[in-house]
This record gives sequence, structure tokens and C-alpha cells, in this order.
Amino acid sequence: MEAAADLRDTASLTLKFEFNPQLGIDNPALSLAEDHSSSDLWSLEQRPRFCLLSKEEGKSFGFHLQQELGRASHVCNVEPGTSAQQQGLQEGDRILGVNNHVVEHEDSQVVARHIRASGPRVLLTVLAQHVYDAARAQQGKAVLLCPTFSQGVRPRLCHIVKDEGGFGFSVTHEHLGSFWLVLSTGGAAERAGVPPGARLLEVNGVSVDKFTHYQLSRKLWQSGDQVTLLVAGPEVEEQCRLLGMPLAAPLAEGWALPSKPRCLHLEKGPQGFGFLLREEKGFDGRPGQFLWEVDPGLPAERAGMQAGDRLVAVAGESVEGLGHEETVSRILAQGSRVSLTVVDPEADRFFSMVRLSPLLFLESTEAPASPQDTCSASPVETKDPPIEDTALPPAPCGSRQCFLYPGPGSGYGFRLRLSHVASGPCLFISQVTRGGSAAQAGLQRGDVVLEVNGYSVDGENDLEKLQQLAEAEPPLCLKLVTRSGL
Repeated sequence: MEAAADLRDTASLTLKFEFNPQLGIDNPALSLAEDHSSSDLWSLEQRPRFCLLSKEEGKSFGFHLQQELGRASHVCNVEPGTSAQQQGLQEGDRILGVNNHVVEHEDSQVVARHIRASGPRVLLTVLAQHVYDAARAQQGKAVLLCPTFSQGVRPRLCHIVKDEGGFGFSVTHEHLGSFWLVLSTGGAAERAGVPPGARLLEVNGVSVDKFTHYQLSRKLWQSGDQVTLLVAGPEVEEQCRLLGMPLAAPLAEGWALPSKPRCLHLEKGPQGFGFLLREEKGFDGRPGQFLWEVDPGLPAERAGMQAGDRLVAVAGESVEGLGHEETVSRILAQGSRVSLTVVDPEADRFFSMVRLSPLLFLESTEAPASPQDTCSASPVETKDPPIEDTALPPAPCGSRQCFLYPGPGSGYGFRLRLSHVASGPCLFISQVTRGGSAAQAGLQRGDVVLEVNGYSVDGENDLEKLQQLAEAEPPLCLKLVTRSGL
């Protein structure tokens, strides 16, 4: 009875109002409390969530996967106090995407492979279980629920080498942690792929979202002659805003990176593969699987293996964190043909610094403008090439020949891109690494490729052939002509 009296007293205190058609509703409570229909609430609920997870060395993200036949993998057993729980991952959530990969129709093994390959940071796109089930019932099983970036629109990880003009950018800011780059025309930053009007997100793997302008300036000064920036152009910022997606480092594509992982394809010979795998601690004290005793002339050396390389993947699947015996068993399971992904000590240090897995940067280090774009070799620093006589015929008038030798990272230091001009499709040099083999041989940005190792290319149907030729025994002979000469 006393509780009922309290309720009546409270009700009597509620302000009353009258609706005047000429004045409209004058009750502020009604003005602020909008009446959402059930369909409006559904449209708000069904938007996927984005969980950016990170983990420390030797630890996990803090969740497990489970698969149901014909459905996206779902999260189970989220561990308390882990990154998964802190970032809002919930049991039953369906995983739609891992970084830039749509996985909602993949089995749990594929999803787990993408997560392991992401290294210490991963961006998961998830949907609550009841929303996922309702969407599938309403829209059908084949529909894709995972939002994706437009082609070529992703954050960029750009490595900038200081020249006589410095890094080639200045910084503007509005408030704590919000910085934008103003580029110098033709400067080092522009050449390294930093887009105009880019927002600065990280410096050498460290987020700037809580930096003051002074702290950022000091961080850049401490970088010395080289710095690696995570940036997002205006179109990337806009897409992330529309999708509600964070500007996450695991989404990035690499531009002018100093090092990259190398994929080695070995076929066992009569004397075996010709290398020894040992488990030992790396430069940072982490245990890993390292390649040693690379025998001269055997398949491992011919594939480009170097003593001291660290093994990061077998047949494209990460072996990070695996013990020696399990790693060896995975190699043996491949039979007489083995595909190994490795990083040299320089690349190992670089990717550890930026806190990203090298496996995220296997396919390219420049954003493709179309699915037909390709990269022929990684832009890495190379040694002076040896002088060697050749028996190739002289180049026709107006063209020139260049002979290239790979550097320590098995790259030639240039990028190819497919373009269409008035005379038809052509392949041209889109990027030349400063100081690399291509630069030393005289390649210039904009040069058009006519022949590779004596094979004529027309730009339309020879991308696969070019990739195979780039992996052939050196030297790599290019016949080039400047674009103006076409």
C-alpha cells in the first residue's frame, strides 16, 4: 500500500500540457523522445560492428571459433579481461570479415587462417547472432552482409626516406590527436605514396590519437632519416565514417616499404631441399623458426633462400607461435613441392616495429587501380649489380635496354601498372625505389615496357608471363621507351 501511494504521488507531479495546433507541441519531453517504429530500430540494429583486437606476444585475442554447417563462423567462449571482451566481442557473434577479407561464407578453418595471418592486430566485422539469422531469413543465404571498401580505397602504410627537402610534408592539426599532412610537390612523402589531404594515424607503429603537436614533432625527429606513416586519404575517411568502421592498421596496403616478405617455391632435388630449419630466439627475444645452412646450388638457394631468414608461413598459412616439430611436419606434409614465406632480419625488424604481420603485405606494395594491375618486384634496396656480357640484339631506335639484378630481398626496386592510352593498353613503370637496382639501371617512372627477357609484351594478356619472368634467373632484361615516345 505504501508503494502504491508513492506511485500516485509521483504521477501527480507529472507536468501536464495541452496541444495547440497553431503553436505545435510545447512539451520538451515529447520533443526529445522520438517515436521509433520497429522497422527503424531494425535498420539501426542490423549494422555490423567492428572489433579491433590486439594481443601481446605469447597471448591470444581471447576468443574461440565454432562452425555451423552453411553458416558464418561464430564466436564462442569469450575470455574475461582479454582484448576480445574489451572490444565488445560477444558469444554468438557471426564473423563476416577479417581485415579486408569477406569470410562470412568461409569455413572456420579459413577464418582462423586469416586471423592468424593478421599478426598482433586484427579487425573483425561481426553481426549479432539474432540479427544474422533474421537477415539470412529475409534476404537469402547467398547475400553478402559484410561491408567492404571500394576498389583501391584503403589506408596506406608509407615508408618515407628523407631527402634534401626533408620528409616532404608539414603537419596541421585541430585538436589533440587530429593531424593532417600538407605535402610538398614532388617531395619524399608524395613519392612514397602519401595521398593529398591525408590524415595521420600512426608513426612507426605508434598511434598519434593522443599526441600533442609537440609530441608528434619529437616522434618524427627521433625517427632520423626514415619514417613509416599510417595515413588515410579523405576518401578513406569518408568510407569509414559511412560504414562506422575504424581507420585500422590491419586494413592498410604498403607503399614503398623498405622490406617485404618473400615467397619461395622449392621443388625437392636428389639431394633434398638444401637447407636446415632451427628453432631459436630472434632479435627481440621471441622464439621462431630460422633457416640456416643453405647449400649452394640446391633448390633452396636457387629459390632465393638466405641464411638467417625467418619462416613465417608454409603454403600460405602462418606458422607464428608454432613449435619446431609442428612446423617441420607442415613442411613435410607438402611433399616434394614446398611454398615457404620468409622474412630477412631487416624485414623482421620492420614489421615488428609497425606491429603488423608481414603476411598482410604479400600481394602488393602499391594500391592497384584495377584488378588487372600488377607488381613485378618489391621496391627494396639493392647492391651494385655485377657487370656481365649479354648476347641480346641491340634495341631499336627510340628504345633502350636495362639489365637488373635482384637485391638481398629478391626484388628489383620497381613497380608495374597497366594503363590504356590512345594506341592501346601498355605496361609502364609506376614506381622506382630510390637507390634500388631499377634506379641504378636508369629506369624512370613513366617508362613503358616493350620486352622482358626478349619476350614482347602488349600489356593486355601478359601479366602472368611477366610475373613468371620476374621470378626467373637474373639478370632481368627490360626493353623500355619513354611514354612520350609512343
